[in-house]
Amino acid sequence: LSLDALEVAAVNIESYGLEERINLIHTDLFEGLEGTYDLIVSNPPYVDAESVAELPEEYLHEPELALGSGSDGLDATREIILQAAKFLNPKGVLLVEIGHNRDVLEAAYPELPFTWLETSGGDGFVFLLTREQLLGEE
Repeated sequence: LSLDALEVAAVNIESYGLEERINLIHTDLFEGLEGTYDLIVSNPPYVDAESVAELPEEYLHEPELALGSGSDGLDATREIILQAAKFLNPKGVLLVEIGHNRDVLEAAYPELPFTWLETSGGDGFVFLLTREQLLGEE
């Protein structure tokens, strides 16, 4: 979504010599996206409205669209869960960072068998779902 972020990504891709392996796409989540993928990784905005209002000044240098995602912080994640399966190949995997919203997410989607990955930031901040789990086939 952010052209500034894409410019930084382009510099990083070139620095690592990955031009043949990575294609940058300017879009808002899945809007206008074509094709299917083995892996979708997302770090969408996930800060709830109350927390956005209380962010320390140093966070206010970030664009608001990079932080806030509705009243409970899950608006973007809901859209990703809703649409990801149609953009994943069979056995494809979705990885999404959601910050401290695990309890809210699990309550909203009790039917989804989230796998929570261990990360350097903690154990409840990144989930994994397969295409088949998103479709209720597993």
